[in-house]
Amino acid sequence: MTMIQALRSAMDVMLERDGNVVIFGQDVGYFGGVFRCTEGLQAKYGKHRVFDAPISEGGIVGAAVGMGAYGLRPVVEIQFADYFYPATDQIVSEAARLRYRSAGEFTAPLTIRMPSGGGIYGGQTHSQSPEALFTHVTGLRTVIPSNPYDAKGLLIASIESDDPVIFLEPKRLYNGPFDGHHDKPVVPWSRHPLGNVPKGYYSIPLESARLHRPGKQLTVLAYGTMVYVAEAAVAETGLDAEILDLRSLWPLDIESIVRSVRKTGRCMVVHEATLTSGFGAELVSLVQEHCFYHLEAPIERITGWDTPYPHAHEWAYFPSPRRVANAMRRLVGEASPLPPLIPEDDVGTESGEES
Repeated sequence: MTMIQALRSAMDVMLERDGNVVIFGQDVGYFGGVFRCTEGLQAKYGKHRVFDAPISEGGIVGAAVGMGAYGLRPVVEIQFADYFYPATDQIVSEAARLRYRSAGEFTAPLTIRMPSGGGIYGGQTHSQSPEALFTHVTGLRTVIPSNPYDAKGLLIASIESDDPVIFLEPKRLYNGPFDGHHDKPVVPWSRHPLGNVPKGYYSIPLESARLHRPGKQLTVLAYGTMVYVAEAAVAETGLDAEILDLRSLWPLDIESIVRSVRKTGRCMVVHEATLTSGFGAELVSLVQEHCFYHLEAPIERITGWDTPYPHAHEWAYFPSPRRVANAMRRLVGEASPLPPLIPEDDVGTESGEES
């Protein structure tokens, strides 16, 4: 399966298993969603369980909170993560707080699906990675799958959770494991082992990281698209790096992180979101707190820049395998330990490609 098919399969399984599951959002019914993740579900389960909503993110999430409080398990789609801001009050003040403010009498078991990230020439309003905004809110779970197998198992677990779950889907991974080399053909999921997805029910614990690649020289903490960018950088450098796919950002599998960093003694964090106050800052703090006496080099962060996501210079913003590889070399002492703030080889050309 592609990730699109895996997500659709997860929703199909849960609609069949649980009559309280409903799916709605902008164009998710008849049209099947802007990325076709819900294609065919309305025809199979009817307009009362899979239906379209007005163009009102606040209204969509607000209705879902009420449905969850009264026993349903709504799965709503925000067409792009960039559009969630009108629903911020409903997500933060209502969904995330309902269990606490009612002393456990009510819960908000809703799942909010949002395509996120760049690499599709979507510009500043279709490319954002807002995961850090959600991890800051107590009461929310934040999940980001990197492959079809995990996407299905994690989405099923999210729908079954009694907590509100922010489920961010890296849209650059919908059809294949993109490694950051935009000038090369996309490898389809049909040729990748993680595209082998069972048709029936299975779930993956939400707060569990996945060891993507074992290694001994350094630990790379990544999620979403950056898992494959890090993998490409490992191939470029020839270093024996361990890549940990976090999958769940909050709650976080801190045990797996600590175990890996203490083993390798070196750590780098890679994410596509902007640098300042990105989730990488939290990861660096946690690694410093739990692994200080095991670290043999300063922790590296490779991220997007502190600018709106540019359309013309997409690949100067997107963390490239080259930038990740350079950081790996610095970590193991094969390059200067003091990189410039904006490396010259990452400034885009007029065509938007790296120089």
